[in-house]
Amino acid sequence: MLAATLDPGAVGALDNSIRMKKIGVLLVDDHAVVRQGLRALLEAEGDIAVVGEAENGREAVALAKKTIPDVVLMDVAMPGLNGAEATRQILKSLPSTKVLVLTSYGDEDYVSQLMEAGAIGYLVKQTAADDLLKAIREVRGGHSFFSPVIAKRLQQQSRTAFIVGEPGPKSGKLTSREAEVLQLVAEGLANKQIAAELAISIKTVEKHRQQAMNKLNIHDIAGLTRYAMSKGLVERGAPARI
Repeated sequence: MLAATLDPGAVGALDNSIRMKKIGVLLVDDHAVVRQGLRALLEAEGDIAVVGEAENGREAVALAKKTIPDVVLMDVAMPGLNGAEATRQILKSLPSTKVLVLTSYGDEDYVSQLMEAGAIGYLVKQTAADDLLKAIREVRGGHSFFSPVIAKRLQQQSRTAFIVGEPGPKSGKLTSREAEVLQLVAEGLANKQIAAELAISIKTVEKHRQQAMNKLNIHDIAGLTRYAMSKGLVERGAPARI
C-alpha cells in the first residue's frame, strides 16, 4: 500500500499564498509627499500592501474600481471631487470596501459629511503612526475607529440628540451629480469647463446647478461657494481653479 504524498513545492506555494494575503490599501491625498510617507509606513508592515495612489477624488473612484482595495485611506478636501463624494461613489460600486478618513480637518461639518457618505473611521493627521496602523486593521474587520477628539465629539452629539429627542445632523439633500457640480462651481470653473470635466452637456450642468440652488435656497454663485466651504465640499481658502 503506497502512502499518499504531497509535492513539497505545492505545500510551499500554499503557505506563501496564505502568508501573502495582505490588507490592500488605496492611498488618496492631493499631496505627493504625504502619500510617499504613508506608503513607506504601511509597506513596512507585513500584513499591509499599498495597491495604488490617487491625488484626487475622481482618480480615487476610478482606481478603486480597478484595484478593489480592502481599505481606502481618504483625504477630505481635494480638487475636482472631494473626499465625501468620492467615498459615496466608491461605496456605491464597492460596498465591501472600507473607507478610513485621514485628514488635517476635524471640523464638525467635515466629520458629518464623511460619516453620512459611509466612512467607517475618521483620523486626524496628527494621529500617531501606531493608531493609524491599528485603525486600518480594525476597519478592515468592519469595526469603526476614530481619533479620540473625534470620538468624544460624536459621543456628545449622540448624547445631545438623545436628550432632545432629535436625530443627529443630516444633509444629503443634493444628488451625487449635483454635489459634483456644486464643488466645481465653488472652485471657480465655468459651465463649459464643468461640462468638459464631467463629460456632460453645458445644459445639463446648468440644470444641476439650478436644482442645487433651488434645494439649498441659494440664489447666487457666492452663496453656493460659501455653502460648499461650510460643508467641507471644498477646502477653505483654496485658490480657485482656472
